[in-house]
This record gives sequence, C-alpha cells and structure tokens, in this order.
Amino acid sequence: MSDDAQDLGITESKSHKPGEWYAEVVQKADLADYAPMGGFIVTKPRGYALWEGIQDALDGWFKETGVDNAYFPMFIPESFLEREKDIVEGFDPEVAWVTQGGHDELEERLAVRPTSESIIAPFMADWIRSHRDLPMRLNQWCSVVRWEATETKPFFRTKEFLWQEGHTAHATDGEAWEEVWTRLDQYARVLEEVLAVPVLRGRKPDHDKFPGAETTTCVEALMPDGKSVQSATSHHLGQSFAEAFDITFADEAEDEQTAFTTSWGLSWRALGAMIMTHSDDQGLVLPPTIAPTQVVIVPIWQADTKEDVLEYSEGIATDLETAGFSVELDDRDERNPGFKFNEHELNGVPLRLEIGPNEVDDEEVTLVHRPDSEQTVADRDGIVDAVDAHLDQIFEKLYDAAAANLDENVREAHSPEKILGTIGQHGGYVKTPWCGDEACETVIKDEIAAEIVMQPVDDQGGASAGEPVRPDEDATCGVCDEPADEIAYFAKSY
Repeated sequence: MSDDAQDLGITESKSHKPGEWYAEVVQKADLADYAPMGGFIVTKPRGYALWEGIQDALDGWFKETGVDNAYFPMFIPESFLEREKDIVEGFDPEVAWVTQGGHDELEERLAVRPTSESIIAPFMADWIRSHRDLPMRLNQWCSVVRWEATETKPFFRTKEFLWQEGHTAHATDGEAWEEVWTRLDQYARVLEEVLAVPVLRGRKPDHDKFPGAETTTCVEALMPDGKSVQSATSHHLGQSFAEAFDITFADEAEDEQTAFTTSWGLSWRALGAMIMTHSDDQGLVLPPTIAPTQVVIVPIWQADTKEDVLEYSEGIATDLETAGFSVELDDRDERNPGFKFNEHELNGVPLRLEIGPNEVDDEEVTLVHRPDSEQTVADRDGIVDAVDAHLDQIFEKLYDAAAANLDENVREAHSPEKILGTIGQHGGYVKTPWCGDEACETVIKDEIAAEIVMQPVDDQGGASAGEPVRPDEDATCGVCDEPADEIAYFAKSY
C-alpha cells in the first residue's frame, strides 16, 4: 500500500473505538485541526462549509419568522454579569476573564462571553419603550468561550465554539412560550431535514435548566454508540432577566409592564452529531442536503478513449451544474480511479458517477451511493432526474438508519438495578417515572455516569405548554419507588 493510500484510510473502528475513530474522520476528511492551545480547534474550509450550510437554513427560517440579526461585543463587563445572580453562579467556573489591555490593568474585569443575555438585555431595555416595540427578536452568529473542556473533541467539546444565539422580548407569557416552541421546532427541522438526524423534543429537569431560566427545552439526538447529544436548546426566561435589566414597556393603557424574554441557541455540536451519526469506517458520510459537493464524476479512461470519456463527462457535469447540483469533475491525470474513489468516499461525497468507455458507448452512467456502495445504471438522457432521485434516496437511507437506531434504543425500566443494567448493556435512553428529586438522578449518575437528559413535554399551546408529560396516577419513581408525577429519560451523554 502506498503512503498516500494509507494516509487516506481510516485506521480506527467506529464500533470499537468511537472516540479515536471520530477524531481521525474529522482530521482526514479535512474538517478541522487542533490548535496549539488545548481546547481549541482550527475549522478548515470544508468544515466551515458545513457550518455555513446550517447557517443558510436557520438564518432564512429565522428571518421568515421576524428575527433580525445583530452583533454585540464579545466582552461583557463583570458588573453586567452580576445583575442576574443565576448567570453568575451558573457560568462563573467557565468564564474567561480579561484583566489587562495593552500595558494597563483594566478598572473592571471583562468576561469573554460565555453567553450574551447580560450584554443584550441592557440594550433591549433601552430600545423597548412601548408595546408597539414588541415583540423584539434579535439573533447573532458568533463564538463563545466556556473554559470547561478538558479533552478536546472537535465540534463536541472545545473551549471556544461557534453558535447562534437568539434573544427575544414579548408582552405576554403566552407569546414567549410560542417563541420557545417556534425555535425548538426550527432546530428539530434543521437536524432532521438538513442533517438527517432524528431527534427527541423535551425539556431539561429543573436542576439542569439554563441559569436564570424558568424552563429549558431541548432537542436530543442519539448517537450510534448509545450516547445522547444535546443538539440545541430554547429557554423560557420568564421575567427574571427583564426584572434584572429593567426591560419594561408601556401597554395600551399606558401602564408600565415587565416583559417576558426568551433565549435560544444551536452550536456546531450539531455538526458533531451529524458526523458521528452517519460516518463509517471508510470516512465521512454527508447528507446531500449539506454536502459541499453533492456529486463527483470520475472518468475512467485509457489513452485511446480519454478524449471521448472526458468530453462525455464534461457534458454531464455541465447539465448537472445547470440544474443546480454541486458537482466536481475529477479529471486528475496523476491519480488512478481507485485512489479517487477512496478519496471521495473519505470526504463524504454522497453520489459518485463512474464513466468509462462502456458508459460512453451505451449512453449510460454508473451511479454509486456513498452510504452503502449501492450501484445502479442510468440513461444519459435522464441523468438530471436520476441524480435528483438518487440524492433523495441517499438522504432517506441515512435518516431511516438513524431513526431505526433511535426507535430501537428507547427502553423502559423500573428500579435502579434495571436502569443501570439497561444502560450498561444497551446504552440509549431509559424511560422511567420520576419523583422529581435530583437525588434519584445522582444514584444513577454516580454508578454509571448517566443522567436525566430529557423529559417529554406537553404539546405546544395551552396553559400546560412546557409542563412535563405525566405518568399514570399510581406511578412510582423508577429509582426510589416514591410517588412519581414526571417522566425522565436517562442516558449517557456527550
């Protein structure tokens, strides 16, 4: 085996060493590299293109639903953070501080933003005067820093990460709840319709909600190794931030009212979930909906057929590009077809078209699916429709496999021993009634590092929106056997 071929190959096994395998896929597929400072990564152009795919989808949906983009400073004065005590207590261990500028010590420490509620809320308070200014919906695309990552895992665990954070203010509690659900649905949509990753919608238990929030809702995705990934969150902040930062408005009767606020965010952790869900021991696997290159054409020729094969391939490439597909024609002379196949498989190109002299003579094209190497032949005249149909099939394969993994790995158990045994043997989610006491989570967490990652919630709308789904009236807690009025999903998580 040549050095080049060995460099292309994935040497770790997804099933046996998922952590090492994941790191190798990210690097060899040219998505990211490790920065010289621990906990940071360099996002390479191919990796950033995937983030742009998420941005393009979400940003359009945000704007369709009344959100305006803005940008706020990355530094937050310490006095601003301290105005909301729960934020201070919740993020203090993770905050990076700037204490010196140039040669001068700063009069007040500046936090490198761990999240931006404390810098955005004061400006909302200035900009909102009347009920006519509501709702106010702001979003920013930026990075945040949380000094917590001990082991760097690209897109999953880094001290700095890219995300978007939305911040809104509303006249009523009901309108704020509608906002929370709108954003959670958009997050579920981008994961399911763009990344082909099915998710569970729910809320976090009260002891694990966002600091200062009344309720934190979330979407959770199950990885093939049985661990859950919190892929996005949408928080109902009630009036706590509005009271702390004096976000008030004059209602129609000119009486002063306190606003209700929300915040919501999705980070590049969603990319990590996609990579880990779909990729395999040959490398990266990407859904066509986000792949920077959807189709690669690999011409196969001998000296006497090169001109005809390339002319035929170029015509197909032109037709596909004109139809709106992202296409690469790999006509490199210095690489043989086998090398090209392996390289494009490693890079996750969803669909490969192979064109040799036989295809030219028969006016056909050979199509190969990246996820499972399924091979079919299509007529040249119908290649645009064929490619469109095959890209849809590839997306469905990826989504269906991930959905089957999720469906097969939600189990029920009712006793600490059965909860621990089920997670230990199978991974995945264990659903059980819960009394609401954090101590019962600790029993499981201390034994097997699994926790309550989600509680199913009531459907959107109505007075009970956001409230946990209730078990049967006579249900007892799966850990302590005391009466239970909530349902919990236990799992190990990233």
